[in-house]
Amino acid sequence: MTALRLDIEYDGAAFLGWAEQPGERTVEGVLRDALDVVFRSRPAIRVAGRTDSGVHASGQVASIVVPDGLSEAEPVRLRRSLAGLLPQDVAVRNVTVMPDGFDARGDATSRVYDYRLLVGPPSPLRRDRTLRHLGRPLDRAALDACAAMAVGQHDFRAFTPTETNHTFFHRTMIECAWRDDGDEWVLRLEANAFLRHMVRVLVGTMLECGRGRRDTESFRALLEGAPRSDAGITAPPHGLTLVAVRY
Repeated sequence: MTALRLDIEYDGAAFLGWAEQPGERTVEGVLRDALDVVFRSRPAIRVAGRTDSGVHASGQVASIVVPDGLSEAEPVRLRRSLAGLLPQDVAVRNVTVMPDGFDARGDATSRVYDYRLLVGPPSPLRRDRTLRHLGRPLDRAALDACAAMAVGQHDFRAFTPTETNHTFFHRTMIECAWRDDGDEWVLRLEANAFLRHMVRVLVGTMLECGRGRRDTESFRALLEGAPRSDAGITAPPHGLTLVAVRY
């Protein structure tokens, strides 16, 4: 058997997340439908990060295992075949033959997300890619302080739903920082792994600090295993993009 790496990009607006669900339009579902046509079977897919409904990806990675006997040109043909079978809001950008046993999820060392906040005038072309800030100006220093606090190993249970399958809530945040990108503020987060909704609750809570609704020291306390009820709102999904997976 041969392991293949699929580098995937998608617009999450019209998908009910990554994971295949009966009767629902999901990224995994349409990808498996396309692979079924190519291989006449529905191969199991391992994905680096299971994105939620409405979340986008420019650097998603998945792996599949297919029968041996691929020629050197086969990955290119597979990419072209998938391009003709997949809908316009998802694409396999590259196919790579990997060493035996490659697992897109298990072998990943970190995932990288961007959350984009529009602080300028309305932008119709970016309405599905950015969260537009309304109201009085945000305290950027407070946002920067919260982001800096999140770096390192913490108990992030305050930033994931109370009803969860997770039993271990410590994650190591490698990078968490706001940067300017024209009239957008972009939060870049890299961690060894993320809890469900973790990025969006972090963003929502940071924005409450930026609006003066909570102080930054209360944000620090959330990183010590506080309950979900102590943290802020869950930011909308459309501002979030999975941009890279590290191996």
